[in-house]
Amino acid sequence: MKYISKLSLLLLFSFTYLYSSSFLMPNEAFKPYAKLNDAMQVVAGVKIADEIYLYENKVSVKIKGDTFQVAKVEKPQAVEHHGDRVFRTSPKFLITLKNTQNLIGKQNITVVVSYQGCSDKGLCYSPMTKEFPLVIDSAKLGEKRVAPKSELSKTDLIADTIKSGNIMVILLTFLGFGLLLAMTPCVFPMIPIISGLIISQGKGVTTRKAFTLSVVYVLAMAVAYTIAGILAGLFGSNIQVALQTPWVIYSFSMLFVALAFSMFGFYELKLPHALVAKVSKKGQGGGYVGVAVMGFLSALIVGPCVAAPLAGALVYIGQTGDAVLGGLALFSMSIGMGLPLIVVGVTAGKFMPKPGAWMSMVMAIFGVVMLGVAIWMLGKIVDSSIITLLYGFLGIGFSIYLGLFASKEHIFKKSVAVILFIYSLSLMLSFLAGATSMIHPLGFLNRPTETSLEKTPSKKLHFKVVTSLAQLDSLLEANRGKKVLLDFSAEWCSACKEFSEITFANPAVIAKMNEFVLVRADVTKNGADEKALSKKYGVFGPPAIIFFDKNHRVKNSKTVIGYMEPKPFLEELNSL
Repeated sequence: MKYISKLSLLLLFSFTYLYSSSFLMPNEAFKPYAKLNDAMQVVAGVKIADEIYLYENKVSVKIKGDTFQVAKVEKPQAVEHHGDRVFRTSPKFLITLKNTQNLIGKQNITVVVSYQGCSDKGLCYSPMTKEFPLVIDSAKLGEKRVAPKSELSKTDLIADTIKSGNIMVILLTFLGFGLLLAMTPCVFPMIPIISGLIISQGKGVTTRKAFTLSVVYVLAMAVAYTIAGILAGLFGSNIQVALQTPWVIYSFSMLFVALAFSMFGFYELKLPHALVAKVSKKGQGGGYVGVAVMGFLSALIVGPCVAAPLAGALVYIGQTGDAVLGGLALFSMSIGMGLPLIVVGVTAGKFMPKPGAWMSMVMAIFGVVMLGVAIWMLGKIVDSSIITLLYGFLGIGFSIYLGLFASKEHIFKKSVAVILFIYSLSLMLSFLAGATSMIHPLGFLNRPTETSLEKTPSKKLHFKVVTSLAQLDSLLEANRGKKVLLDFSAEWCSACKEFSEITFANPAVIAKMNEFVLVRADVTKNGADEKALSKKYGVFGPPAIIFFDKNHRVKNSKTVIGYMEPKPFLEELNSL
């Protein structure tokens, strides 16, 4: 028995020695690999040892998941071997990816290499698979890298400008962008805010202090924009959009109501005396902290608009991860937006009336303005008919304060009071009639009557609303062969309302838009579905309008970011 055990052990060692000397181990015979070249193409294959071959139908390179689609695969040539198609030399695959989801920044993918082969010495190996995790830089994908300038969107062109431009040129360019954005609805609400803050400081406000307070407000606003922008670029989540939730809007509106009542003289808003004394010792005058906080919050809550320059900076940060240069560009743009606000603030301080009746009147006017801002804020989440009613109440109340029913009052004040009362009363009638126009409150009186024989055609656009990718994909599939216009909008977006009330109400625009299938992506809730929908099309926030051709390919060069007047928008439509 002992002899048999020794003999068996000897035979086992002999067999192992003969096997190892004749055949290679699998990790020696096959060495799979996968990597990326400069154009973000996947280069993958299997390096094989001498006297080893692979079966063509057993070799495959696949991309796991649906992050990117495969646009093209270049395969090696197989040869005939005993009736099978095989690779006698190391096969190499070149896979070109397509960014159909318009993803930005760096994306993770997994390359799966599968193979099976044999040795010429008579041994066939089991099928094997190996996975390789890779990181794709969307900005360097071959098809985007070689795209002509004419096919890039305005956002991508601005992102390219940051990549290739001189830093001083970039900063000056974005400062100019900011000055232009100062003329948009995003910044307008901040004008009464900064004016009210300066006026609320009281009789101690000098021109110098008004300038300092204005600068503090604008710097705080710029810091907020920059931080929010960097976070949006790096993580694809816009904090400004996230803050447009009902509880935040209600809270901020109540803050403006509190400021208004303090201006009416009901109470005085001040920091605790201990904190004021502590801050004053450090050379910081009272009011600066509050103004800075208001500037910071105003940027995040009052003006969360996305325009092409802002989106371009966010795309640049997302693609390159360069938060420093991208952040500097955003800061420069924010300063440009704030320069007119500094002028407004200084003006408010310079022309402060002397203490007395005029001062009380000015404080009351800005109290009403603050209430108006509070109502405007509520307009983001409350039905427009309610907002019309609230503006009507505010106007009637202020007209009475101005002396509408007073027998002895200055003719100018009396005239203003009467005009304001008539306008506010028309708003109330507009509410009762179910109309909501602030510009034409009595426009409902001109509605054409419909008869049973002939109905007046509707002059309004009708959008099909979607809130998720599944709904949009289904709608696109159902409208193959038709041009599609996709409008990203939200109830809290001021520029979106301007689109609806001005641009989309233009008869020529309506006629041209009716040539498209009109789809509205409602991102009001900003939930997971809405975020996925925005991410796929590279939208950081509304308003944004994306066009699809009849094959439902996105026309990147025609993408509209931010508000656009009827005439240039019509030119965009005519060029499609």
